[in-house]
Amino acid sequence: MTPPPLLAITALTRTFGALSALAGVSLSVMSKTRHAVIGPNGAGKTTLFNVITGQVPPSAGHVLFEGRLVTGLSPHAVARRGISRSFQRTNLFPKLTVLENLRLAAAADGRGSWSLFGRVDRLRAPFERATETAEAIGLRDRLPATAGTLSYGEQRQLEVGVALATRPKLLLLDEPTAGMSPEETQRMTHMLEGLPREVTLLIIEHDMDVVGSLADRVTVLHYGEVLTEGTFDHVKRDPRVYEVYLGSA
Repeated sequence: MTPPPLLAITALTRTFGALSALAGVSLSVMSKTRHAVIGPNGAGKTTLFNVITGQVPPSAGHVLFEGRLVTGLSPHAVARRGISRSFQRTNLFPKLTVLENLRLAAAADGRGSWSLFGRVDRLRAPFERATETAEAIGLRDRLPATAGTLSYGEQRQLEVGVALATRPKLLLLDEPTAGMSPEETQRMTHMLEGLPREVTLLIIEHDMDVVGSLADRVTVLHYGEVLTEGTFDHVKRDPRVYEVYLGSA
């Protein structure tokens, strides 16, 4: 018997005036899988993430997470359900150390409460989770460094770590390799490959090598609609994908 999806999106629509950013998008993400969303600029990928995480309300349709409706919930309420995300632009505390960034995220927990006031370092569990997360993202040796002094690639790794430290069941990554050098992209891909399968990944990504390495399943968006979906091999053989996204060479 096939288990129900962890995330189920049905007929999701979002309009901005006359612009239809999402036009009836439906897709399912199974637990412990790595699912990529690809498509050209303006396809609706980031809007999809914004609706899932409560940043933007849908115009129609609904989102179920673990069988429960999350449509219309605030971002912090969605996070407490176990959904975390990173953004295209780094969203860190640049004057705090790597350890402090991760420890604050671990204290927030996504489903609990936290405070910026008081001695966070007195809380042993967030400290331990912060160091474990630093190991997972390849920044264990950079724990004392302030986030603002990290290289761009390291900041992107830390951004993923901050999302991961909240112990999400579903982690949304919005173009985690954007702007990276080939070496940084390879390091990020290797890091994501090494994440535990207990964390389900939903990834927006333009780099097809990264998608091919990571994704169990790929959904292609075009003008706010699902163009096709399947394994990476299936998607890359679809002539429509070449036409709208990969080119026709």
